[in-house]
Amino acid sequence: MDWDKLRIFHTVAEARSFTRAGTLLNLSQSAVSRQISALEESLNTPLFHRHARGLILTEHGEFLYNTVHEVFGKLSMAEAILQDARDSPQGVLKVTATVAFGSFWLAARIRNFVEAYPQINVRVLLDDRELDLGMREADVAVRLHKPKQPDLVQRRLMSVHIHACASRDYVAAHGMPRTIDDLDRHRLIIYGDNAPETLSGVNWLADLGRPPGRPREAVLRINNIYGLVQAVSSGLGIAGIPDYISRDRPDIVRVLPEIDGPTFETYFVYPEELRNSKKIQVFRDFLIGAVTDTEF
Repeated sequence: MDWDKLRIFHTVAEARSFTRAGTLLNLSQSAVSRQISALEESLNTPLFHRHARGLILTEHGEFLYNTVHEVFGKLSMAEAILQDARDSPQGVLKVTATVAFGSFWLAARIRNFVEAYPQINVRVLLDDRELDLGMREADVAVRLHKPKQPDLVQRRLMSVHIHACASRDYVAAHGMPRTIDDLDRHRLIIYGDNAPETLSGVNWLADLGRPPGRPREAVLRINNIYGLVQAVSSGLGIAGIPDYISRDRPDIVRVLPEIDGPTFETYFVYPEELRNSKKIQVFRDFLIGAVTDTEF
């Protein structure tokens, strides 16, 4: 099989459109379509169902995509390892983290790393789903739980504590709760239904001091920590907020400070194959230094 055609096929399969794939590949839509047709002809099987709303992989197309995706992932890994054989850290470094941690903590500190290592092209990918490091969707990750995959190198970074918080405007308008029972008379914001396993216990305020199976009603449910913080900041109500966010927000105050919420451990992880990568080593050291400088 022609590798150029497979590269184009891989892009089309992810874009689900000849036009979008052409933009990514800097080719015309007709050129992309011709390459896919030639690949299908050489394999004597259709790879896509053509629909007005886009392209859908056939069963054979799905099989080929999975195979090509795995091969390209391994080639990308090999390229990264070869690049790191040079004397100084350089090249692309893809870092993934959750939307909240990446937005509030990492993005506020990444400047020091970028300025210290200008030859490293940092790409931060914020996503609440876990990107596949083995398939090189990212090089390294900050995870809010201990990874289960045996082929990942992991380094514990810090503990994240959840505290009950509200905005100063909310407290001025509705008063400061003094006891757990006072929460029954306040507006609560919670993470929402079907919280992921990694955020187990994040809605502790709804259950705190309540009979089993009878949680407090929430004024708002929102399945994103960043959005939850914005709602609290607006003065809507009280919510559980990670300390790496609340400590840097003068508009937010802790309520019921004698009560602690859940604790999550954060880990820096990357594939075993990249253990000797210079750019990952210096990024690891940067994170450890940033954690040390952070007062919790």
